Amino acid sequence: MSATLQSQTIAFIGGSGGCGLSALKHAVAGGHTCVALCRTPAKLEAVFPDRPANLVIRQGNAHDADAVAACLTRPSDAGRLVDAVSFTIGGLFDPKKFTIDDPDVCKKGIASVLQALRTLRLAGAQGSPLIAAISSTGISNHGRDVPLAFLPFYHYGLAVPHADKKVLEERLVECPERWVAVRPSFLVDGGKPDRKIRVGVEDPHKGIEKKEVGYTISREDVGHWMYENLLAADCTQYNGKAVSLTW
Repeated sequence: MSATLQSQTIAFIGGSGGCGLSALKHAVAGGHTCVALCRTPAKLEAVFPDRPANLVIRQGNAHDADAVAACLTRPSDAGRLVDAVSFTIGGLFDPKKFTIDDPDVCKKGIASVLQALRTLRLAGAQGSPLIAAISSTGISNHGRDVPLAFLPFYHYGLAVPHADKKVLEERLVECPERWVAVRPSFLVDGGKPDRKIRVGVEDPHKGIEKKEVGYTISREDVGHWMYENLLAADCTQYNGKAVSLTW
């Protein structure tokens, strides 16, 4: 595990469900300052009825660069950028049509984050936040990272969301920011905190550094791993790389 840092300020883009919500819960419990963007704030307010002082919820759309920018500076100092960005947005999958409600959801979302950072820096904001972005296994250019039995479903059934994730990763590789692409195996519900998480590592240019292939992992455990190893930790070993997570 990476070395845990002192109190961080973390922006959550897509923190109202799934992996993002899991990471947010751990960050709030850990005492970090959390700024969460949510289209419907009532959803997050219901999760945190005690209204913790270290959680700021801002209403807005992840595809609106201005709304995203409002989450990327510290609440106590608008001249300082947050320490990390949890980017976990995704589309609603339609199993009948093998597509998602917005085929460009991640492409547009990461464009908003990168544009917001550029705009804030032009206005004088300082800092170099880590972008920890949820991607997917099955899109590597350097080798198979999913079980053979999953290949038909990944290749045909998930072609649309995977194309969006590939663009997300391409945008990260091209940008000047610090980033880590998190590639979970097939996501399921139900955390298993005592179950070992295997971590594969891939450099976008040099290829696979450590290969791990597995079937599933829970959203809860992915979010917990992101919190402990990326958002609230020194993740130098993963900077600029894709990490695959599986049980």
